[in-house]
Amino acid sequence: MKKIVLLIITFLTLVHGLKAQLTTEQWQEDLHFLQKTIHDEYASLFVKTTPTDFDAAVESLHAQIPDMEPHEIIVGMSRIIALFRYGHTDISFNQKPYDFRYLPINLYIYIFGDEIRIQGTEKKYESAVGAKVLAINTIPISEAVERIRPVVNSENEQYFKAYGINYLRIPEVLHAQGIIQNLDKGIDFTLEKNGTVFTVTFSALPKGAYVPTTRGYVFQDENWVSARKKDSLPRYLKKLDRVYYSEYLPKEKALYVRHSRIQDDTEESTADFYNRVFDFVENNEVERLIIDVRLNGGGNNYLNRKVITGIVETKKINQVGKLFVLLGRRTFSACQNLVNEMDNYTNAIFLGEPTAENINFWGDARPVALPNSTIPVYLSFAWWQDKPVWENAEWLAPTMKIEPSFQQYVDNRDPVLQAALSFDAQGFQPNPMQYVTDLYSAGKTEELATELPKMIHDPRYGFVDFETELSKKGQLLLNSGRTREVQASVQVFHMIAQLFPDSARAWKNVGAAYARTGAVDEATSFLEKAMTMDDGAIAVEARQLLKELK
Repeated sequence: MKKIVLLIITFLTLVHGLKAQLTTEQWQEDLHFLQKTIHDEYASLFVKTTPTDFDAAVESLHAQIPDMEPHEIIVGMSRIIALFRYGHTDISFNQKPYDFRYLPINLYIYIFGDEIRIQGTEKKYESAVGAKVLAINTIPISEAVERIRPVVNSENEQYFKAYGINYLRIPEVLHAQGIIQNLDKGIDFTLEKNGTVFTVTFSALPKGAYVPTTRGYVFQDENWVSARKKDSLPRYLKKLDRVYYSEYLPKEKALYVRHSRIQDDTEESTADFYNRVFDFVENNEVERLIIDVRLNGGGNNYLNRKVITGIVETKKINQVGKLFVLLGRRTFSACQNLVNEMDNYTNAIFLGEPTAENINFWGDARPVALPNSTIPVYLSFAWWQDKPVWENAEWLAPTMKIEPSFQQYVDNRDPVLQAALSFDAQGFQPNPMQYVTDLYSAGKTEELATELPKMIHDPRYGFVDFETELSKKGQLLLNSGRTREVQASVQVFHMIAQLFPDSARAWKNVGAAYARTGAVDEATSFLEKAMTMDDGAIAVEARQLLKELK
């Protein structure tokens, strides 16, 4: 019997080995199968890239395959799939016998992307935990990040910060992207900690072993360590074995809810949980409801309805300054739909970081197995649109952007929650651009002239790009083709230029608006002003408009 078992194991090993040794032609067949499948069945994905650019990337990889190892081919396919820039559309790195290995580290980007820290690691590398990464195999970390970026299916920069950064712990990706030269050796990380620069050589975990993260974090146990102090636990990391939990904060008269997945908990359904939440709000001294979805990567959209209807029906809390939603770089997929609906139908104030998904996006990927390697490629087929196309954006931006620092993480401090607990909502406009538009449409020019400069300098609106958003309004008027609206665009662009006098683009837009009205002298004056302030793309645009005036 033992001999039979050994023979079966040997046979299966040989089968896997043969499978791994695909010919050049078989890999090329897989690539062209993928190309044809996307053109025939998933052409809707051509939004952020073109069929021409996609085909060019396919043919480039096709030509390189004879000189590539299997892992390099798979990473090459990942670069092609990443052209679509949708987080649900990607290729598996974990399909036997091609499954990639992982270094025993978890990385996290802090302070607006300025530093990459080792958040957690295997215990034998404990000296590295909390260290700032300076280089990988002598490649400066900033360059290493740019080398892996084309491999990541980043929907936006937040997605890259949440998920893509840890491609740096995959040796096969590091090798394919030229960061390391040898897959069989340990990988040197140059680190800095407490003012000391040192090197740690990490060896990859065995195939099939993964870094044990929960909602993006490594937690301390007998084999792993994290950079966070163990004397307390911040609320956003409490009870992560539960899908959601609530905690009343009597001092602040606030009810805190952490919701980390759009699915029913095994112990309580979403509907039952939120029934309890809203019942507690109605029957207790609750002045603020704070819903934390920073670690929520999505799930089942159909469970969102109870959350939204419950908020709308609970008038006590659905007011400006009483309802806060905490966003983060892992807010994704069905949770993007949830926060979109909160933005559409409630008086929520959003705090934290932007989300990891576009507002409207392609999701719900189907696995398409490549015929020879059988590697699954996940291709999105469902279009989710919660907002009109002109309101689409890279992400849902918070009203106030707050990104915790590394030291705040180490010390278990939560500045995002603190901002919600201390937020002063007096006079606050949750939709500042709509407020500005309404004042303009109502002809309240004096009030607009007073309110708009105050809002621009108010830190509560710090993440609103007022110049860009106002310019969009002006462009809509300018491009309407109707004389009255075109004339109005001149006033709007003048106002923008006065609010942002150092902006060459603002003055160029004033000149462009005058040009559309036929006021040549005024157009010339403002276009020339813009050219004196800029010697780049704006000057080129202004110069072209001047030529068209002659």
